[in-house]
Amino acid sequence: MSITSVNVRNQFKGVIKEVLEGSVVSEINIETKAGVFTSIISTRSVKDLDLKVGSEVVVLIKSTEVSLAKL
Repeated sequence: MSITSVNVRNQFKGVIKEVLEGSVVSEINIETKAGVFTSIISTRSVKDLDLKVGSEVVVLIKSTEVSLAKL
């Protein structure tokens, strides 16, 4: 998968360091050059995106929302 364009200006490439999986939502901790970011996303999205420790992702921040895109 490649991202050709995104309208979010605050983007941070990083690596997933921890996945705390719950029954409905999961906590994903991502290490970037700017520091560690934490995202709370649905456990279904964790499985659909195949997010695991070591996966490369992009942290996308817009207002109060934090999104992930797997590289």
